[in-house]
Amino acid sequence: MSYIELFEDNFSQEVVQEQSMPVLVDFWAPWCQPCQMLSPIIEELADELDGEVKVCKLDCDEAGEIAMEMGVMSIPCLVLFVGGEEKNRIVGLHSKDDILDFIRNNK
Repeated sequence: MSYIELFEDNFSQEVVQEQSMPVLVDFWAPWCQPCQMLSPIIEELADELDGEVKVCKLDCDEAGEIAMEMGVMSIPCLVLFVGGEEKNRIVGLHSKDDILDFIRNNK
């Protein structure tokens, strides 16, 4: 699997300081059924977009401080960062094609 797991100690390095490519962060939780349904899609995208977009997952139960700082109120929540800044976000369960369109339209 080519996605990166984010925690409070690596969020800044992997997301905020990333300047060479966009970063897609999946804010999720293990108890969230839509998050579980989205997980295989995120894994596919991580493989397909390797070298083009950095794909990361952040467990909101494990890194709740970051989720709160980012204003994540509902999950799953996909946030696209460009140059270390939030560019856009989508909330809820979406198809792979919808997520690819979201990335391509915002990077």
